[in-house]
Amino acid sequence: MAWLEYLLPLIFLFPLGATAVIVLALRNLHDARVRSPFDAHPLREPGQALRDRLDRAFASLFLNGALGPIVVLAPLVYGMGRMLFATQQDWVEWSLYGLLSTLLVMVFCFLLIRDYQRIRRLKLGLACELVIGQELERLVRPDAHPYHIFHDIPADTYTIDHVAVTPHGVFVIETRARTWPVDPGGEGRNQVYVERQRLRFPGWSERRPLLKTRQAVKWVRKWLAQECGTAVPVMGVLALPGWEIDTSQADDDLLVVGGDRLAEQLAAMPLGPFDDATHDRAIRALMQRAALVELQHLQEPSV
Repeated sequence: MAWLEYLLPLIFLFPLGATAVIVLALRNLHDARVRSPFDAHPLREPGQALRDRLDRAFASLFLNGALGPIVVLAPLVYGMGRMLFATQQDWVEWSLYGLLSTLLVMVFCFLLIRDYQRIRRLKLGLACELVIGQELERLVRPDAHPYHIFHDIPADTYTIDHVAVTPHGVFVIETRARTWPVDPGGEGRNQVYVERQRLRFPGWSERRPLLKTRQAVKWVRKWLAQECGTAVPVMGVLALPGWEIDTSQADDDLLVVGGDRLAEQLAAMPLGPFDDATHDRAIRALMQRAALVELQHLQEPSV
């Protein structure tokens, strides 16, 4: 029967299929998320959102690297089986199997390159998150307990990198990682000019970092006013670690910094009236929101 010539070669795909099943079963073997031994809630560190994305990127790299050879070999293995069971040799059909394998090689090469570039970007972003988080932790001292730092506070549809509550107001800190361009002499160019609506880097400009920081400030200001029952002084901070910042043309509604000595800047910057009761309510509201999100993560089914 002619259909058996196409069915029997599937036997040769069973070992590849079994290997693919094992790879899929092991895809979540690397999971860097850590839970508290006391109440099992997820422990969050500076840049936790980026850490989670980095874990997913490594999982994608593992899948594409492990499944790629299996998927690429499948048409060739099936074609070899067809050659054994076919009554007539059709070289056009064999060529199609080879062409399909070639296309699959190109697809998985593209996926691996994409994963590699994504991991590089996420590692750079995580490094910048960590350096800003370490700088902000300097606010927390035994003799300066009115300071409180929160990391990865979720808004409606995005995550705010850091929120610092000081005796003088609330600071919303967003971190952006950008690599320096290199001039023909091999020297890095790390000067960025801040304007009202854009950042002018050497060779390009961006509007989105300022826009997203203002969006985060607006959300936090509105949300804290609802939670505290009164207006709360809030200011946005955009951190560009490693860059020299020129703010001569910038507006004063945002603070754009390179990140070094950020703790001293925030500690010495009064934003407006901020009494102790409102200060404590703001901290409690942020703690409750962080705890609510952790509870939601606990209730999510694991993949």
